[in-house]
Amino acid sequence: MLGVDGLHLAVTLADSGMVEAAVNDIMARSQVLAMPDNNGIKSSVKNHLVKWRGSVKRRITKVCETERFQQELALYQEVIYWDEETFFQQLPEVIKKLEWHSAFYLQARRLVEKNKGINNPMFPHYFCDQWYQSLNDAIKQAQLTELEASKEKVLNDLYQRMETMKNMEKVGERGSESGMGRLWDMAAAKLSKGDLTAIQRHAEFLAKHKTLQDIAEKLGRMAREVNDPDLNKAPVEDVEMVEERSEMATDDIVGVHQNDDLNKLLPNETMFLAYPELEVVFYKNLIDKRLMNYQMKGKARKLRKVTTNLPESAEADIEKGPFILCVDASGSMTGFPEMCAKAMAYALMQIALAEERDCYVMLFSSEYITYELTRQDGLREASDFLSYQFHGGTDFEAVLLKSVELMQGERYKNADLVVVSDFIAPKQSEELEQKVSELKKSHNRFHAINLSKYGNPQLMSMFNQVWSYHPNLVGRLVEKFGRTKH
Repeated sequence: MLGVDGLHLAVTLADSGMVEAAVNDIMARSQVLAMPDNNGIKSSVKNHLVKWRGSVKRRITKVCETERFQQELALYQEVIYWDEETFFQQLPEVIKKLEWHSAFYLQARRLVEKNKGINNPMFPHYFCDQWYQSLNDAIKQAQLTELEASKEKVLNDLYQRMETMKNMEKVGERGSESGMGRLWDMAAAKLSKGDLTAIQRHAEFLAKHKTLQDIAEKLGRMAREVNDPDLNKAPVEDVEMVEERSEMATDDIVGVHQNDDLNKLLPNETMFLAYPELEVVFYKNLIDKRLMNYQMKGKARKLRKVTTNLPESAEADIEKGPFILCVDASGSMTGFPEMCAKAMAYALMQIALAEERDCYVMLFSSEYITYELTRQDGLREASDFLSYQFHGGTDFEAVLLKSVELMQGERYKNADLVVVSDFIAPKQSEELEQKVSELKKSHNRFHAINLSKYGNPQLMSMFNQVWSYHPNLVGRLVEKFGRTKH
């Protein structure tokens, strides 16, 4: 073998520390560690960069899959398995093939001219070593170019998310670390000034109407009060012996790589020591950790902590289901009831973020529109919902049937359906009420928030809990000015 195997060259370079250096540079340039003392945000940023590091490493290892590198690597792989005689016979053809796509072409010609046709048996090894270094440099430069482009892209994304998080500080006031992580995921959406104004207006409205906030918090607590072992998840740590792949174990030879381990040295590397003029190359490669070593892998046993869930634990956490918020968007809800309904959705979104729950909103009048406030672009969804103008008639049955259909799925165990309306509508069919009764047996809860004193009591009788909130004008003024005073 005349030279080093180049098949794993791209992977070796990707693992050389260039990606870690890029991550450190991003941390410094984006000044993420200088953000306000919020462990949730810092943890989210670090997790974001960990994911990016993995994806960019996979991307830069594929740079040698371009046609340019594929042709040269294929030629190099063929040449290093020739013997010295074949090498000298085929060398002119090799130089010709390098002419159009290799950065090594000019250097290769100089090496051949310097050799002056002498069939020195060490020349093929030296030639292939220089060729390998040229490939190494070219692939590394291509990887750095790809890495730099990806780094600028992720920096812009980080700046965007941090700007959104700064504008959404009030959303994160109540959030846990995990909740802030979900908000960080949602912050990829670029919000316009109008989006932020809509969200801010309803946040301020919610702050002035403490009763709405209290109702939302009571709704959030109900999911924790269920006594069902099937919904419990208590993390318990245990220790077990596991086998892991390790380069320190010497079970198998999986390839070659550059290092300075003389115990794993490839035999052809010692040939440099046979000639005084090439001995310096050997010692230089030893100092630079560029001697070709066998790459070993095997299985090593070690103790590792494993987290399991014990449903029977008395201290188990409760697995909380999603919120499904059905908001009456009919014309009779315009004005104060509309603001209350939107503020309630905003409050439940905050709770869902803090408790790692999903939050769906279905606006209904003659038809219904669905929003998912806790998905990847949830902030944009929230803005669209908060900007929607209520109008039209009222059709309870369609939205309730759709909600019942959703809640019959596996992911909707221990879910909360919240209907916000003035409930000025007829009683629903017995068939629908029967379906609701069946879902209640699976720990799904049905809540009504009545925003009118004229709501139909028969319509609200199917719900587990009914809250009424319809203060008169004087009551609203007293509440508003009373809170402003403090």
